[in-house]
Amino acid sequence: MTDLGAVLAQLKTERAKLDKAITALSGVVGAQSGGGGSRKRTLSVAARRKIAAAQRARWAKVRAKKAA
Repeated sequence: MTDLGAVLAQLKTERAKLDKAITALSGVVGAQSGGGGSRKRTLSVAARRKIAAAQRARWAKVRAKKAA
């Protein structure tokens, strides 16, 4: 019967090599795709405040028209 410990060690070594290859290829494919839009954009706090202020101004304008 084959030494299962040696087989297990060999499989772990192969898996480590495959993981490295997958990581390297993922980096290459990700760089070639041009962003693809899969990442979520994050806004700075200042940008969020600016957008919120603009939205509040739009709603104030709508409410002013309703009241008049």
